[in-house]
Amino acid sequence: MVGRARELGEIVRRWAHVAKRPRSGPSTVVITGNAGMGKSRLVGAALAGLHPQARTVLAGAARLHSPAPYDWLAAVLSDHDTTRLTVPADGLAWLAQDPHAPSERYAPDALLRLAVRTVRGLIGDGPAVLVVEDLHALDPASLNLIGELAGAPRLPALIMITSRPPDAAVSPQLVARTLARLSGAPGAIRQHLGPLSQEDVGQILAELYPDPGPVSASIWERTQGNPYWLSELLATTAGQSLDALVSEPLPGYLPLSALPEVDLTARELEVLECLAAGMSNKQVAKSLEISIRTVAVHVSSLLRKTGSSSRTEAALWAVRRS
Repeated sequence: MVGRARELGEIVRRWAHVAKRPRSGPSTVVITGNAGMGKSRLVGAALAGLHPQARTVLAGAARLHSPAPYDWLAAVLSDHDTTRLTVPADGLAWLAQDPHAPSERYAPDALLRLAVRTVRGLIGDGPAVLVVEDLHALDPASLNLIGELAGAPRLPALIMITSRPPDAAVSPQLVARTLARLSGAPGAIRQHLGPLSQEDVGQILAELYPDPGPVSASIWERTQGNPYWLSELLATTAGQSLDALVSEPLPGYLPLSALPEVDLTARELEVLECLAAGMSNKQVAKSLEISIRTVAVHVSSLLRKTGSSSRTEAALWAVRRS
């Protein structure tokens, strides 16, 4: 993968350790980055490059519209045979989010232990790979389960987790604590994916065009090094000349490709300028001589008005409007 070779190599080497010593316990890889940075693509490349191949792959994600307890595990169970699991049927029904599950529920601690036991049963002797997509959108029960699995003794698994930064989550503090817990697990690897460099973009273009030359700099600036934006621009201009990558507009469905007029107050503009400068809420409050609570209110309003999911996106929005 262009621009991600180091991260990919690190994951493959960690898997080799798990496969060689499956009973030494799980290894965790936490991959964070804003939308479009290629987190899922990196996971896919890692799965394709594992040697030996994983005996079992358990993958799950959040339900974005109607989150429920143990979403990640429910998604996993929907794709695997559970008939051989030595788990009580009523508890398994709860974990699988079966609509016909008994009305009497297990106590939270008991259900968590049952969830860990279920994952162990699915993994067996391993070695296995657990893929957790979009940790920032998971329900609290799933967050707790992933944390337990990362610290579970003798679990023969590599746990690969993708997440946007905590400030993009519904519960930023909870996600931040979970990411800290996972990053502190024994043998954990922490990777943060930023934009591709100008050199990376040039290398990708060179695979499609004989001599991209200085055009690669313009394309890097247009896409801000966002791998998803770049791939979409290449797809929508396929078959056209290299100049089309510069002259054709970015696809309208990209988050910041179209910037509508937004009515911001004078104070919101001041706060936005501070965000673009990389200031924290405390620094903004000191700079503008207002309270931190007032800053938080303005930041919330800015995220809503600009359609941003994080302070970073709002700052990028400000840079593109300037």
